Amino acid sequence: MIDATDETLGRVATKVANLLKGKHKPIYAPHVDTGDYVVVINAAKVKVTGRKAEQKTYYRYSGYPGGLKSQNLEELLSKDPSRVIELAVKGMLPHNRLGRAMIKKLKVYHGNEHPHQPQISVCRPERSEGLRMAENKEKRNSLKER
Repeated sequence: MIDATDETLGRVATKVANLLKGKHKPIYAPHVDTGDYVVVINAAKVKVTGRKAEQKTYYRYSGYPGGLKSQNLEELLSKDPSRVIELAVKGMLPHNRLGRAMIKKLKVYHGNEHPHQPQISVCRPERSEGLRMAENKEKRNSLKER
């Protein structure tokens, strides 16, 4: 979970993108989706530097002639602040089906409240000493004692 209160938009987006990609894990591979689910709260309180609020423009096109709509960052933040973070993160992910799968793991909320519970970590044996290996060691030790 990431709190975007008084954080710069780009810095929040890079943190989220790296978590979604799974770059913080030792098993990271660019062609595999190893990322985690990420919850971002307080999207309405994100900061931007300079005059980006008035100058940065977001476009969407309906596909019809004359269907190009534009909004600046200030309007989009007041209307839908979670969309600003979603668009910033989406631009930092791969632009293919892997990136589309990664962006589905992002949950952004403009307030402090969200319906998600934190995950409880469970202690598991490492792969190198999994359950089978531990059982095999016990069997070998019992055979040596005979």
